[in-house]
This record gives sequence, C-alpha cells and structure tokens, in this order.
Amino acid sequence: MRLRTAAMVALALLVTGCGIRTTSVPVDAGAAPSRVPCNVSEASAPAQGVPVRAFLVCGSQLEPVDRRSPQPEDKASGDPVRTASALLAQLLAEPSEAERQAGFTTAVRAPLKVAGARSGDPEGTLRLSRQPEDLAPAALSQLVCTFAESSAGAGGHTVLLAGPGAYPPKRYRCTTELRERPESAPPTAAAPSAPATPAG
Repeated sequence: MRLRTAAMVALALLVTGCGIRTTSVPVDAGAAPSRVPCNVSEASAPAQGVPVRAFLVCGSQLEPVDRRSPQPEDKASGDPVRTASALLAQLLAEPSEAERQAGFTTAVRAPLKVAGARSGDPEGTLRLSRQPEDLAPAALSQLVCTFAESSAGAGGHTVLLAGPGAYPPKRYRCTTELRERPESAPPTAAAPSAPATPAG
C-alpha cells in the first residue's frame, strides 16, 4: 500500500510539471523587445549641406532621420517645390550603411518626381509624377510625413498632394497613428478651392 501511494505521488509530480500549474487565463507579458535600434549616431551624418529631416521605415514604423542635403541653402528655403524635390531625393536614396545597421529602409522607389501647383490648384499644392493612391502605402506615408513636417507642407502636419492627372489635390495628414502604422492609408480631406481670378 505504501509503495502504491508513493508511486501515485511521484506520478502526480510529473504530470504537474514539478509543481508548475498551467492556467487557462492568457498572460500579457507585453510586446517582445525589439532588436532594431532605429537610431543613427550624429557622428555618422555628413557635416556639410543643408539640414533636412526624412521619415524612413524602421521596425514597421516611420522614424525621422536627420540628413544633409547638398542643395544650396538659398534655394532650399523659401521654395516649397525645391524643398520637396530635395526631400524626395533623400527618400529615393538608399539608406547609408549606418542607417541600414540601425534598421532603416525606404519604400519610395523611382521613377518619381514632384512639381508645383497647376492653374486652379490651391496654393502650396505639390503634384507627383504618379497618382498618390497608386504608390505603395508605406511610400505614400513616408512622402506625406516628410513633406508635411517641412516647409513644403501646408501647415498643421498636412501637405497638399495630387498626381499628374486631372484629379484635384487632397490634404494628407501625418498623424501619430500613421507613423505607427505606415502600411495604412493616410487620412485625407478635400483641399480648399483656389480663389477665383477676378475678371478684368
């Protein structure tokens, strides 16, 4: 009898995993720690050029990267189209070695150009050589946040974008949610109409 009792106790210990009880209640241990630093040291950035900020993809999010544009400062400031062109060049460029090691990539692909407003467009409109909705969602999110957070933007973390066709421009907004989920569609709103030219 004692031998049988001892055997049953030993079997119970094996079944319960040495005293560790299972539970049917889900345990939230938080998000898994990311191994991607998403941080580039200032020492790796070029010392010459005009300071610009571009939004790249890192760890499935958009993160700002400080760079230097070779565009002369007198041309880079005060002209939204020139600013947007310089920023687009930054997004089209492959990330540097330091940026790649930090986990940065870009979804923006050539051929892609940016031009100014057409007749009838509201002031500050930027027209891309491709329809914004035809771009990959992450690429469009990069463009929206990079332009909106620069002097090429329309204020309030927004930018007025349109494509090469006859479609009217839209106001795209760079939000916290978009930066956290760049694969989602950027929030848009109808752009204001251009003021009518007085007859005369």
